[in-house]
Amino acid sequence: MSEFMENRETVPTTLPEWLLLQAGQQPAGIALRHKHLGVWQVRSWSQVATQVLSLATALHLRGFTSGATLTLLSRPRPEALLATLAAQWLGGVAALLDPLDAASDQTALLEQLQPDFIFAEGLEELQRVDAAHLAPQLVFYADGRTVTGNADGQGRWVAYASLVGQVPNLELPTRGHSQHTAFAFYRRAEGGTLEQQRISHAELLNEGRHLVDVQQLGIHEEALAARAFAAGGQARYLLAPWLIAGFRLNFPESLATRDNDRRELGPTLVAGTRETYGRLHALVLTRLPPVGSWQRHLVEWALASRPGVVRRVLGDWLIRRPLRDVLGFSRTHAALLVGDALPENTKAFFALLGINIQGWPDPGQWQPRPRASADRVDGWINDGPQLA
Repeated sequence: MSEFMENRETVPTTLPEWLLLQAGQQPAGIALRHKHLGVWQVRSWSQVATQVLSLATALHLRGFTSGATLTLLSRPRPEALLATLAAQWLGGVAALLDPLDAASDQTALLEQLQPDFIFAEGLEELQRVDAAHLAPQLVFYADGRTVTGNADGQGRWVAYASLVGQVPNLELPTRGHSQHTAFAFYRRAEGGTLEQQRISHAELLNEGRHLVDVQQLGIHEEALAARAFAAGGQARYLLAPWLIAGFRLNFPESLATRDNDRRELGPTLVAGTRETYGRLHALVLTRLPPVGSWQRHLVEWALASRPGVVRRVLGDWLIRRPLRDVLGFSRTHAALLVGDALPENTKAFFALLGINIQGWPDPGQWQPRPRASADRVDGWINDGPQLA
């Protein structure tokens, strides 16, 4: 693998090229951590690069070419990220469906997209693929605990482990270009119209570099990926900075455990949405003492908007610090808000805790999907105009 990395371009212009750069500069450094069965599993930058190349080799052998699209149905997990980078390695596009979408909505979206290449997390997602009556060229899945044998016995579903075990082709170059689409996002608008949003490698890297510079992010950052990049803002302000700055990216065990995992991890970088911070605000409110109790009076005393020196010091020790620990913000120095602004009460609450949430725009625009793309999601997406 080291011999292959020596042949990479000097200036990275795509996400996979940045992966190769990090693997060359800090091969033993921790790139990914994933909590599985209560234990944090670790992958180094060298391991990630090797596994991505193995996946790219396997996809290439199964007919995935430049301009093709890999559609991903998954909650946060490293396998989805590595599959994304493998598709982009080959000059393809990663189309991520939001893991929080209802099963029926996701099935309807799949019916309209009719994708050829699909990554599914587990049996639940595989059943959605079947329910959409698709005829894909390849479907592979990550979680085989509930998938017995070779899926339905007819070889229609392939285990992720068998693909990542492919011997990597060290002669397989990265085929993407800076202006190619890296990510595609889709949604069904009112009336069932299919809308799209696309982001190029150049756009991601430009905005990622800007964030790294402004926030002064380095290799020692810890970030939590709780939405699996199924929104443009997460790709802009978490995935791209991860590759550029070379810090550690952590995946929770599941969406249900993300808050507990955040508390345990104590990330230094948090990239959340209006919904993320609103949910955390509500979580803290449910844990406050009853209104009127002396404990509640103590909380209100400590969280005064303009405390004196004594109140500020005692309030931080007694209330603010424990509440930051509850939220998992004990070490956070970069709390980012991606997209829509926060309600004033939520913004004020975090400010009282000493957490400065900084807004970063999500400039992606939803556009009607061109009719010329026919019935499939593959083969056209890199040829269309890029979004500003």
